[in-house]
Amino acid sequence: MSTDSLDVSGISIGILGGTGDQGKGLARRFAMAGHTVLIGSRSAERAAEAAAGLGLPARGADNATVAAEADVVIVAIPWEGHKSTLESLRAELAGKIVIDCVNPMGFDKQGAYALAVEEGSAAQQAAAVLPDSRVVAAFHHVSAILLLDPEVTEVDLDVLVLGDDREATDTVQALAGQIPGIRGVYAGRLRNAHQVEALTANLISINRRYKAHAGLRVTDV
Repeated sequence: MSTDSLDVSGISIGILGGTGDQGKGLARRFAMAGHTVLIGSRSAERAAEAAAGLGLPARGADNATVAAEADVVIVAIPWEGHKSTLESLRAELAGKIVIDCVNPMGFDKQGAYALAVEEGSAAQQAAAVLPDSRVVAAFHHVSAILLLDPEVTEVDLDVLVLGDDREATDTVQALAGQIPGIRGVYAGRLRNAHQVEALTANLISINRRYKAHAGLRVTDV
């Protein structure tokens, strides 16, 4: 089913960890698409600086404020603080669509590799910690460098969207489509998020070998 006809234009988007490159990149693209964007950080001051630095309509605040005020919240925080941050925001995130784009990864002399997660994946951990939220996994493979590059007008890739709530995954697919060049593709239930998160390590290897910013395209859909 196409989600092109789904109107998501009025949805406000909060980004936890919005001062990092991935968070700032998504904030920039959604602000360019006309969404109200709230950038969150542990430090409200750092969040405000990041929002001002975009040169677009966006506001910065502490994570709790952003989680409470935004309609949809993207989790773009470092893996090390993933569980504890979400636990502290359980009340603010209740009833909301929470998009987890965190990739649990380690790095050594051989490059990037996926970390084992007790719950199965970062997205499943989020769902376990946030039982009253509608957790969706998405935006794992989008290059922050491309999102932030003013010369890049279209981002050429598909975003794999996983979740157990059909209305929530349809909404996230439609939101992905708000960024020119991107298409949201439903890719299964949340239990299948592990391999999507882990694939990021392969893309990092591709990027290093070919000096690229590789993304994914799904054929025949």
